[in-house]
Amino acid sequence: MLPTTSEYYCLLVVVFFAFWLLRGSGRASVGLVLLVNLFFYARWGWSYLALVPAAATVDFFLARAIAGTGRKPIQRLPISISIAMNLGLIVFCRYAPATGLFLPLTLSFYAFQALTYTLDIYRGDARPVGYLTYLTSVTFFPTVAAGPITRVAALAPQWNWKGKTLTSEEGGRALFLIGLGLAKKFLIADYLGNNLVNRVFDLPTLYSGGDVLLGVYAYAFQLYYDFSGYSDIAIGSALLLGIRLPANFNAPYRATNLADFWRRWHITFSNWLRDYLYFSLPGKRTKWMPYLGLVITMVAGGVWHGANGTFAIWGLLHGVGLALFRFWQAARRGAKASESRGIKIGAGLLTFHFVLLAWIFFRAASVATALQILSQIGSLHWNVVNATPQFVLVLAIAAACHFVPKDWYDLSLLNFNRTPAVLQAAAMTLLLLAIRTVSSTGAAPFIYSKF
Repeated sequence: MLPTTSEYYCLLVVVFFAFWLLRGSGRASVGLVLLVNLFFYARWGWSYLALVPAAATVDFFLARAIAGTGRKPIQRLPISISIAMNLGLIVFCRYAPATGLFLPLTLSFYAFQALTYTLDIYRGDARPVGYLTYLTSVTFFPTVAAGPITRVAALAPQWNWKGKTLTSEEGGRALFLIGLGLAKKFLIADYLGNNLVNRVFDLPTLYSGGDVLLGVYAYAFQLYYDFSGYSDIAIGSALLLGIRLPANFNAPYRATNLADFWRRWHITFSNWLRDYLYFSLPGKRTKWMPYLGLVITMVAGGVWHGANGTFAIWGLLHGVGLALFRFWQAARRGAKASESRGIKIGAGLLTFHFVLLAWIFFRAASVATALQILSQIGSLHWNVVNATPQFVLVLAIAAACHFVPKDWYDLSLLNFNRTPAVLQAAAMTLLLLAIRTVSSTGAAPFIYSKF
């Protein structure tokens, strides 16, 4: 059940009222959320009702075993089992269709969240929690399909806020985020994908270099608005229950270098790779290992998206780019950094177009298709005949909204919160009518739900 369906919001309303009615009893409200979590997994397939609780239970007892001894040699066995089991879940669900078993949800985001629990306890950064609290946290329904990846140590304490009430500010922010996420998904991401991007990436040789280039630019914004839209809805849905999830995006195309980009793009995944993979690699004190570690980490992040060579190339491009940037930073250590506006704009344009180049490999079905796209762009036949004025307008709006000052976003949220509830409901109704008008064919699946 994805948050583009009416069923999702009908259930969310029921859960919202039931949760706050039961909030005074503590465990009952947590138990309610757990039942809803399991219901969400069941909607993806009944096999998940056996797979997910079983894996979570194993991790729960492994974490207890790790915390029960302070001796690292003894702790290594249970943490190794946890890592192997969760990575095995990702691999099993990803490639189950090859064996004839249909598992539409890969469990990647579940596995990453589960590993934050056992790894944090292994490192001494967290303590074990109760079984009900753990199981509810690691299976939390807004994060099921595409995150944000939330550390169990950060999520678990939030279920224990007895006497907490939902303020009007939090409720307004939740509705604002849900509405914003729906607008991003239906009015921008799906429109860009359906009206040029998908066709260009499927059959690039049928289009001119100009059409292909425009399709590549549009894909960058399609992917951002699709994924950040899901994150906004997930964060808003959780906030309706008084649960705060971490931010996942922060205007990534405004980055002035690759390191800055990865502090802004899929933030929870970037942090996961940094904290649980990069920092775990050996040889950090050697001269070249920190740079090689960046390449290894990003290639691993690329391969997680799929076994296709295009994802490995995407990760390799970012890994090499990050390593070169860090090397350049080290070489200039002590030099006075230029803060001129022109330098920042130039660095931002260079960073954006490097990211754009990598997106071609990320989106293309094969390396051959990616090379065809580059060849079409390189042909310099840049006439644009397949992009309608409406498409160009939506793309321009998408770019403009991405680059507006953060103060404008904060002001919009503040004004929405100050608006009476009746007008907030009217605004949401108008949004739904606009979505219904534009998206007569229904919603496309969220791009990251397949990962």
